[in-house]
Amino acid sequence: MKKNIAILMGGYSSEFDISIQSGNVVYKHLDKNLYQPYRIHITKDSWFYVDDNDQKTNVDKNDFSLFLDGSKINFDAAFNIVHGTPGEDGLLQAYFELIGIPQTACDFYQAALTFNKRDCISTLKPYGIPTAKNYFLNKGDVIQTESIINTVGLPCFVKANKAGSSYGVSKVKTIEELLPAIDLAYKEDNEIIIESFLSGTEVSVGVITYKGEDLVLPITEIVSENEFFDYEAKYLGKSQEITPARLSEVDKEKVKNLALKIYQILKMKGFSRSEYIFHNGEPHFVEMNTNPGFSEASILPQQAIAAGISLPELLTNTIEEAIKADK
Repeated sequence: MKKNIAILMGGYSSEFDISIQSGNVVYKHLDKNLYQPYRIHITKDSWFYVDDNDQKTNVDKNDFSLFLDGSKINFDAAFNIVHGTPGEDGLLQAYFELIGIPQTACDFYQAALTFNKRDCISTLKPYGIPTAKNYFLNKGDVIQTESIINTVGLPCFVKANKAGSSYGVSKVKTIEELLPAIDLAYKEDNEIIIESFLSGTEVSVGVITYKGEDLVLPITEIVSENEFFDYEAKYLGKSQEITPARLSEVDKEKVKNLALKIYQILKMKGFSRSEYIFHNGEPHFVEMNTNPGFSEASILPQQAIAAGISLPELLTNTIEEAIKADK
C-alpha cells in the first residue's frame, strides 16, 4: 500500500514563493509507485491541501488530517520543505513530534539553533570552528557605529539573524552605509548579526543522512557576479555554481571534514547545506540551512546528482529515514 506523504511548502516568511517552487519539485520527483503525495500549503491564515485542479481543502490541525471525498486522510510522514518560519526554525518540527507524525527535517531544537545564526555560531565556537568576527544587535539597542567598525572592520556584512535567501543582507564598505544596512536588516528580523568580511573562495557543502550514515556530498563552488551570494545570485542566475568545486584535494578534505564535524556536533539529521569561505587558506563556517532550496537547479539537488543519487532516490531515502527514526 502506498504511504500518504504531506509535502509541506510555503511558510510565513519572505521565502514563501521559493518554498512553493521547492515543494512542487518534490511533488514532481516523488516516487508515485511508493507514495501518494499531497501538497500542503502552510500560510499564516490557514493550512490547506491543493489538488491538481487548484482546489483547496483545509487541514485539521488537531491531528494533521484531511477529509476528502467522504474519507479521512491520515499521513505516514510529512516532507518538510518550508524555508524560514515555521518549517526551518523548529515550530513545525515540534508540532509533528507532539502529534506523532514523522517529518523529514532535523529535530526542533537543531532547527531552532541553526536558524538563529548568532546562537549557532556561539554553540560552535567552543569546538574551535573558525568563523568571522561578529557583533550582535537587538532592535532598540543603542547603535555605536565606531564600536561596531572597531570590532568587525570594513568591509563587513550586516544580516538579519533569522532569515534566509539573503533577505536583509548588505555588504557595508563605509561607515556611512552602516545605519541604512541595519535598517534594512531590521525589516526582516528584530535581531542582527554583523560580521567581518572573509576574503576567499566560497563553497557550499551538503551533508545528509543517507542509508543510515552521515554523507558529505560533492562540494559546490560559488562564483557570484554580484558583491556576494545574494538573492539575485542565488535565484536569478547572477552566479556560477560549480560542482564539484575547483579545490585542491587538501582543501576538499579540510572543508568536508569540517562540514561533517559540524553536522555531528549539532546532532543533525536529514538535509543540511552549509556555507564556508576559505579565508587565509582555512575554511570558515558562515551558516547552515536545514531546509535548503530544492529546485532542479538548486545546490543540494546538484550535489546529490553529482554523487550519483537521483532526485527520486534522494526523496525516497529522506522519507524512509524519517519514518525509521520515528520508530
